[in-house]
This record gives sequence, structure tokens and C-alpha cells, in this order.
Amino acid sequence: MENLLKRKLRIGISACQFGSKVRYNGKGIDLTQCLGRDRGQFIWTPVCPEIMSGMGVPRASIKLSGGDGFDFWRGKAIIKNKEGKNKSEVIKSGAHACLETLERANIDAYIFMEGSPSCGVYRTSLKNQRLGNPPGVFGALLLDRNIFLISSVDLQSPIRWWDWKRRLVAFVWVKEQNICSKDSLKEIWDKIKYVLYELHEEETTKLKNKFHEVLKKEAIDNVEFNKIKEDFLTLLRKPAEIENIKKYLWKNYIDLKNKEGIIVENVFEPHILRNMTHIAEELLGVEKEARKANLFFKSSPINYKPDR
Repeated sequence: MENLLKRKLRIGISACQFGSKVRYNGKGIDLTQCLGRDRGQFIWTPVCPEIMSGMGVPRASIKLSGGDGFDFWRGKAIIKNKEGKNKSEVIKSGAHACLETLERANIDAYIFMEGSPSCGVYRTSLKNQRLGNPPGVFGALLLDRNIFLISSVDLQSPIRWWDWKRRLVAFVWVKEQNICSKDSLKEIWDKIKYVLYELHEEETTKLKNKFHEVLKKEAIDNVEFNKIKEDFLTLLRKPAEIENIKKYLWKNYIDLKNKEGIIVENVFEPHILRNMTHIAEELLGVEKEARKANLFFKSSPINYKPDR
């Protein structure tokens, strides 16, 4: 079982974050430009529920009233525009049209615009950074379908993007593995356990105990295999804390240096103060040298080499 993902990942994205000028005020920004060369390593599917609702540009801004996005789909909340008109039915149509597009594109993840009453997940208002009524209408559909979600804000942070990318690659790799035996389950665990501990040590310890109890059984059915697999995927969705990233970067780099002779300049111990960009450069530097030497880098366990 090779720790390699060769196919290009397919990512959906809020169209206004992909450069399309589709916001209510006719604005848009291409945050994928922040990714540099990484931008070309993915297949992109931009969508906009508000445009697909037929409201056009420019348009009166909208807001959720009476509840959150889940309440909206239960008929307990509505979408109103700034003029007080009920836009619930057209927004439903637009959200469903976008979801159908993403399903046809067979996306692996979705990058959403936080603060939007349609696409927002943890915030549906941009006014004074208030939460509003999260999730938004489209955000609720995405959460309900358990899609791997990334905030577009994190595309502007090199270290946050590195964390998202390494976890998404591992997530898709695990998802596509056929677990049909104890050996295949153990092989997957051995490849991703280090990053799981880095993400959530307490939860991973619990998972390890559960995992070993399953391995003790004489016979394991597919249901149990898939439950463990889902546990792996759940942990990989959650962002790492910066302090943990620094701690394990140093630990895993020293391991590579002592055992394999890998040397990368300007990799610092966790307590050394430096900015986020420098930490991202350290991570990418160690990752690059490990890949060049065909070595296993525990912080980023799955090598992503998409076919051109």
C-alpha cells in the first residue's frame, strides 16, 4: 500500500472567492492566487447559490431570519433581502443547483466564503464580525452531506493552507483505500497515526485503544472496518493547533536528521519565536527534502503527485 495519491483532487469553491464578480455588490476576489503553484494542482468547480437562484448582480443583500440554515431547510427560517422580500424559494433552487453541480464534479472538498448567509458555515454575517445564524443555507447542505470543508480565509495563511492540504490529501487517500483485512487496516494506521496524534492526541489515543480491540477479534466484518475508517476521516477534518504543528515539525525533523541524515537550514525548535510564513517555509523545506530522498515525513504522511 503506497503512501501516494496520484490523481488531481477536485475542489469546489464559492465563486466569489475564485475571482468571479458575483457578490451582491458586484465584487469578488481570487484567493486561490495566494496558493501560488499549488493552484494548478487541483481541478476547481466554482459555484454561487445566489447567482444560481436567478437574483443577478448587483442585487439587494440577503440575511437569514428566524433561525439557522438547518432551520431554513425544515421550514422554520426564511431568507429575506434588504428590501424585506422573501427569497426563500429561489435560494432553495439555487442551493440545490449548486449541490447538483458539485456532485456531478465529484468534488473531494469545498472551500466556502465565511460570513455569507448562503455559503457561510460558522458565521453568516460580515457586519462587525458577528456570527449571525450559522450555518448558512448552502452551508447547511454541505454539512449535512459531510463534505470536507475549508474556509477561504485560510488560503491567505501559508501555514493554515499547508495544514489543510496535508490533511485533505491524507483524507482522500484513506477514503479511497479498500479495507478488507486486519493487515490493510493496520497498514493504513501505521501511515497516518503520527499526523492523527499531532492533530488530537487524546482522541487518537482513544481511537488506538478501540483499534487494537478490533484487531483482537478473530473475525471482523466490513461494518467494523468502515467504522474505524470513518473515525480516521473524522479526525483528519479537524485543523491542527499552531503550537502542535511546531512541536511535531521539530520532533519529526530531528527524527529524519538523526536516522536519515536529512538537513534543512533554518528549522527551529518550537519555543523559538518566528512568524507564520517562516514556519510554513520550514514545513515545506523538510517535506521537500524528505520527498526528494523518498523518505517518510510523519507530519505529512501521504505524498501528493498529481498527474499533469
